[in-house]
Amino acid sequence: MSPNLAQTRYDYNQIYEAYSRFYNFYTATEKEKGEVVRPYFVYSILSMLDQEKSGLFVKNEGISFPYFGQWAEDELPSILLSFPKGLAIHMEDEKGEYYIYEDIQDHHPLTYTLFHEVANEIKKITKLLQFSVPAPEGLHEQKTSVRMSKEAAEDMRQSWIFNTYSLVMKTK
Repeated sequence: MSPNLAQTRYDYNQIYEAYSRFYNFYTATEKEKGEVVRPYFVYSILSMLDQEKSGLFVKNEGISFPYFGQWAEDELPSILLSFPKGLAIHMEDEKGEYYIYEDIQDHHPLTYTLFHEVANEIKKITKLLQFSVPAPEGLHEQKTSVRMSKEAAEDMRQSWIFNTYSLVMKTK
């Protein structure tokens, strides 16, 4: 895995440590005092299927939410698994070089299939994150496209961010 332009390689233990710092920061019952640098990471997962070299991307992102009529200072955490939909094809004509995008499925069908298999497995063990936030007229429901396991939802329910903003986790 390589999270930067230098293509630094990280082993399983280093990636697990980065994810653990990220998870523990957001699921702690109290926010750490002092200047806290929020953990951030981006990893590219390179795959070589048959003769098809491609990759998936994993990075953490924040979910903004309103708090009494304005945006909260903090964001809820999420991890994004992505795979590009298009592939830039470099071309040249009488005016010079340019590029167009073509469907990635046509160029990397095996990696595209792998991405969908991973995404479907994640969907089997998670549910959509839904929560309510305080608003002047009462609680206002927030529906996200973020998926979360039951265990992670329980950890988040007890976290400093839910307590700080009086968020209410929707349970099913």
